Amino acid sequence: MTMINSIIVLFSISIIINTNTPDWGFFGHRKINRYAVFTLPEDMLGFYKKHIEFLTAHAVDPDKRRYALKTEATRHYIDIDAWDTMPFNKVPREFEEAVFKYGSFIFLDRNKDTFELKQAEQELRISPEIRDFIMDDRYSNEVHLPLELSCPDKLDEQVSAVIFRNRLAENGVLPFFLEEFYNRLVRSFDSNNAKAILKISADIGHYIADAHVPLHTTLNYNGELTDQKGIHAFWESRLPELFAEKEYDFMVGKAEYISDLRSYIWTTITESHACLESVLQNEMNLREQYPRDQQICYDERNDVTGPVQCRAFSKAYHDSMDGMVERRMRKSIHAVGSIWYSAWIDAGQPEMDKLSHNRAEEKNINKVSNLINETHHQ
Repeated sequence: MTMINSIIVLFSISIIINTNTPDWGFFGHRKINRYAVFTLPEDMLGFYKKHIEFLTAHAVDPDKRRYALKTEATRHYIDIDAWDTMPFNKVPREFEEAVFKYGSFIFLDRNKDTFELKQAEQELRISPEIRDFIMDDRYSNEVHLPLELSCPDKLDEQVSAVIFRNRLAENGVLPFFLEEFYNRLVRSFDSNNAKAILKISADIGHYIADAHVPLHTTLNYNGELTDQKGIHAFWESRLPELFAEKEYDFMVGKAEYISDLRSYIWTTITESHACLESVLQNEMNLREQYPRDQQICYDERNDVTGPVQCRAFSKAYHDSMDGMVERRMRKSIHAVGSIWYSAWIDAGQPEMDKLSHNRAEEKNINKVSNLINETHHQ
C-alpha cells in the first residue's frame, strides 16, 4: 500500500470514529416510534396505526433539524454530570429554578448601574420567547433579552436593559424541553388537530428515546474525555443495526398513564446515566484485548461500504453489556407509547376515530404517509 493510500485509509477511519452520528441512529429512532404504536389502547390504536408510516419516517426529523436550526441541538441531551454526581439531587427539576441556579439576570438601570435579580425576588416573566432564548446554546455566555418581554412591572421605569448570563443551555435542556413539548401534545389533542398530533408525536418520540441513551447524560458524550472517540455512534447506531432486527424483542406491553411526568423524565435520565460506566469501561477493556486491525473493518452500512467497527468486535462489546442496548430500546418504546397515551388522557380522551375520518387535513397527512410508504418499498 502506498503512503498516499495509507493516509486516505487512516483519514477515512478517523471520519467514521470521530463523527457524532444522530442519536440511536435513524434505524433505532424509526423502530422505536413504530413499535410504540402497538403499545396504545384500542381507542388510540386505529388513528396511530393508520399513520404508522408517517410516525416512523418522521421520527428522525429532530436530528435533521440539527443541521438547519441552531436552537435544536441542546434539546437532545443534558450533561447532568456537569452539575452534580449521582443521584443528582442538587440539580433542580423545575425549569425556572434551574434558570436562576445556572444563570443570572442582570439589570442595567437608567444611571448605567447594574443589579442582579435573585430567585427570592423573582418577578421575571419567563415567557415562551424568553424560554427559547435560555434554551438556545448559541447564547451560552450572555444575551440581551427583549425588555418588553422580561422586565418586572415595578422595574419598568428604572431598567434600560436586561442581560441573561446563561450556563444552563450549554449543558443541554432535554428534561426541561420534554415537559414543554408534552404540553404542546396535550394541547394538540385538546384542539383535535390531527396534523399537529402526528407531527408532535413523531418529534416527542425522538426526544424521549434520546433520554434513554446513557451518552446523552454526560459531558463525555462521544468519549472525548477518555480517548474513546466514536463510542457514541458505536453504541447508539452500530450495535442496534447489527443485532436489533434478529435478536431484540420489541413487544413491550401496553402503554401506561404517567401521573407525574417530571419525576418520570428525571428518573429516566438518572437510570440512563447509571449505565454510563459500563458503556465506557467495557469498550475500553475490549480495545486493550483486540488488535487495532480487528477493531475497525470495512463493512456495508446504509448501502455504503466504509470503515466501521468489526462485527466480531461489535458482538463482543454488545455481549459484554448483557442486553443493555435492547433494554434501553425496549424502555424507549414503552416510554414513547406511554407519553402519547398520557397526553391523550390529560386532554380528556378525545375521540380519535372521529378525528381520523373527519378532519380536513387528513387528506394531506395521507398523501405524505403514502409517499413515505412508496419510498420505503422502492
